[in-house]
Amino acid sequence: MKIVIPGGSGQVGGILARHFRGSGHSVTVFGRKPVPAGELEGADVCINLAGRSVNCRYNAANRRLIYDSRIESTRRLQTAIESLRNPPRLWLNASTATIYRHALDRPMDEATGELGGNEPGAPDTWNFSIDVAMAWEAAFFERPTPRTRKIAMRSAMTFSPDRDGVFDVLSNLVRWGLGGRQGSGMQFVSWVHEVDFVRAVEFLIARDDIEGAVNISTPNPVRNEEFLRVLRKAWGMPVGLPAPKWLLEIGTFLLRTESELVLKSRRVVPGRLLDAGFAFQFPEWPAAAHDLVQRLIRYGT
Repeated sequence: MKIVIPGGSGQVGGILARHFRGSGHSVTVFGRKPVPAGELEGADVCINLAGRSVNCRYNAANRRLIYDSRIESTRRLQTAIESLRNPPRLWLNASTATIYRHALDRPMDEATGELGGNEPGAPDTWNFSIDVAMAWEAAFFERPTPRTRKIAMRSAMTFSPDRDGVFDVLSNLVRWGLGGRQGSGMQFVSWVHEVDFVRAVEFLIARDDIEGAVNISTPNPVRNEEFLRVLRKAWGMPVGLPAPKWLLEIGTFLLRTESELVLKSRRVVPGRLLDAGFAFQFPEWPAAAHDLVQRLIRYGT
């Protein structure tokens, strides 16, 4: 296949590019620059991952960058694809599991999950994240592409042993003795192993009958306290200092990021993938954590 990955210079883009090139496909990766329409001509798949990282403080300037980098890049791709004689047969666009409400009570799948909405008194940053997610998908689906199937990938955190990836950051906290529960520890963590993320993307490429929004996450999200306990065990760390909410607010301020990234409960499950017969290789966190830790140790990445 000919695969074009706009915004593919980050962790997830690197995972996909490595895999598809290793499988013999032609892969073209673009960073922040707009993709020339000619690069999409005759492509089989476009996987748009463009978007400024949310690992920052949500001040006015960063909010505008986060919003515009997602919505405007999606609209530019729409215009480019509409202009092609031979457009991609599939356009996979990044979305996020953050589109669902803060959920402690029940899982959120595509059919019954509640989009948006927050608990009374929820921080403004939570509302902003949901507003961006909703606008992102609205821009993606606002105009039809009759010759190009569209899928919005509502992805959970994708874990790989890559340097500076989210798993590497969490592992460093654990190894520094800071891997105790964050906040109440009752919030759910949705995640997906990189192997299953890639396999899910391949599955969606092969299944011409699937379009619309698809959750890409393990079927078994776990509470934050359990998530970190398992990760400590995988690293052989018997204890981890907890971080109450007030301390998290100070720490994330100093690190120039937002506490929402760890305090919001993301209890997302992949209803459509499971209904379509997709089988996860790493459905449970203990096996996934052990595999990722061993690979990080083995390859030093």
